[in-house]
Amino acid sequence: MYIYKNYTVKGLLQFSGFHLFWLTLWAIIVASLYQFTPIREFNVPWLPISVIGTSVAFYVGFKNNQAYDRYWEARKIWGGIINSSRMWGSMVEAYIQNWQDEKHSATAVHQFKRDLIYRHIAWTYTLRDQLLQVTSWEHQGLANHVGNLNRGRAEKAGIGLVEHGITAKQQKKYIAESEFNQLANFKNGATQINHAQAKKLAELNKNGLVDNFRQVEMQKILNDFYDHQGKAERIKKTPLPRQYAAVGFIFVCIFIVLFPFSMVSEFAKIGSFGIWLSVPFVALTGWIFVMMELVGDYTENPFEGLSNDVPMNSICRTIEIDLLQMLGETDLPEPIKPVDGFLM
Repeated sequence: MYIYKNYTVKGLLQFSGFHLFWLTLWAIIVASLYQFTPIREFNVPWLPISVIGTSVAFYVGFKNNQAYDRYWEARKIWGGIINSSRMWGSMVEAYIQNWQDEKHSATAVHQFKRDLIYRHIAWTYTLRDQLLQVTSWEHQGLANHVGNLNRGRAEKAGIGLVEHGITAKQQKKYIAESEFNQLANFKNGATQINHAQAKKLAELNKNGLVDNFRQVEMQKILNDFYDHQGKAERIKKTPLPRQYAAVGFIFVCIFIVLFPFSMVSEFAKIGSFGIWLSVPFVALTGWIFVMMELVGDYTENPFEGLSNDVPMNSICRTIEIDLLQMLGETDLPEPIKPVDGFLM
């Protein structure tokens, strides 16, 4: 997630400077055809091009709205995970007690609480890692130049800003070695970690540390975690319908191809120099439409490890700090800080 108020000129050029180059080249080619070939007699009226441009803008605007809805829903899901995690920590601290007798020592009770909270911290990092697995429709999953470009971007201004192997490190830290070794055998590790929490609750109920009512209330929070996980997986595993994504790109390309033929003929009315004056206007207008397309394209997948992602690592660290403090621990990790304006 980019956190500065505005993008720098350098940042914009790094993101879309290549498009300015080929748009300028295309505008120069059309201007040269008008200047040096009989194509000058071929005039494309401005009205149909303006209608096409307006239609394309509406279509791309619709696509961008849907892309933003996906991103914002993803952020709300992780906001829900934060809230439910805090409730989980509070319930663990308040509900796990010797309710029937004092057969468990204070140290043992604290260890039970610690296990439940530690296991949940491991769950957040495991879910984050699963959501970052690259799919075929995401930019890093492409096999062409765009895929190579975005794999490089991910390293410089995306997931590469986070310590590699952080998920395994956190799993080893917060769950028992036997549980960690089992994770490799599971298709969905986050689900199994949450399932282990439910089994642990049942065991605590059997041992008299959680009564039936409190077990039911705590299980409701675990069910919320399943719900949050399922919603996040739905966004991850369901792309923005390709008929919207692909057709919007095609419409922008059609407009950019036709647009200079109309623009140069309009500028030619003010003289021969007007033909060349059209070049920067054509390039600038085309770049605006390309940027509209790119903004939506790079927003529609909020869990792909690029700079526009929901900052899951930062959120996991926030949860980790909050829950450790609920346990009374003082050796806390530092909050995740942005790097060059990017918070992951």
